[in-house]
Amino acid sequence: MIVTLLLGVLGALTLYFLFFFVKDVAANKEVMAQEQASWVKSGFIGAFVNFFDTLGIGSFAPLTALLDFFKQLDHDRLLPGTLNVSCTIPVMTEAFIFIKSVEVDPVTLFAMVAAATVGSFVGSRTVSKLPEKKVQFYMGLALLVTAALMLLRQFGALDALGTGNEAVALTGIKLIIAVVINFFLGALMTIGVGLYAPCMALVYMLGLNPLVAFPIMMASCAGLMPVASAEFIKAGVYARKSSIAISIGGIVGVFIAAKFVTGLPMNVLTIIITAVVIYTAVTYIRKSKAAA
Repeated sequence: MIVTLLLGVLGALTLYFLFFFVKDVAANKEVMAQEQASWVKSGFIGAFVNFFDTLGIGSFAPLTALLDFFKQLDHDRLLPGTLNVSCTIPVMTEAFIFIKSVEVDPVTLFAMVAAATVGSFVGSRTVSKLPEKKVQFYMGLALLVTAALMLLRQFGALDALGTGNEAVALTGIKLIIAVVINFFLGALMTIGVGLYAPCMALVYMLGLNPLVAFPIMMASCAGLMPVASAEFIKAGVYARKSSIAISIGGIVGVFIAAKFVTGLPMNVLTIIITAVVIYTAVTYIRKSKAAA
């Protein structure tokens, strides 16, 4: 029942997102034709990052690095919007494939998902108005935070927090803490800080069973991204061509990962991606200073 209701809500949010996305692209065909992005390069980038996102590495940090390396954006100010818009449909695809019936209190689940969704709405309205220099600086900081969380997860620091936890519900002050923090995590995701790792740490530290982390963090991302992306689309601060290509490639990447990959040795790859993320973070911070 919970899963059916949740997927119904996610389906409605997907249609909400697609309404604004399709309408905006149709109204800006000439603008999109002038964008420097390559359909092929952006498509392959989308397939690559969402393939590994399905496996748990996350998509925002490597997507940021690859968009910068292959020069797929005309302006860095478009980066937060492009990240959110381009990954919305792939993340929704993941949600419909992977959200399963894990025992979790419905009040806890929906309260945290709602908080992240509202947070993304507030965050996207703020981020969409930031000047390019600030976007570069904040993105650099966001990537450093993401890299730190990736390393903590890689070396088992986040998993260790959940050892021995058995609870499947939060009540009282713990539920309030979870809702407030997930609100800020939803807002931070609009600037490029992935929600998976910090949400996992939050769930563990509040005493929930590690298995409960999956439906909470997956549903939070799937719930917040259409809302945030619609705001970026309304403001026109995203790369249309790249977003379309990444979305299409991303869906392919998700299905390949879901159908054909049972278990890959991810340790070395995660370390490499983390190193690239740190390099990209430093690059963006330096660019923000140079623009001053």
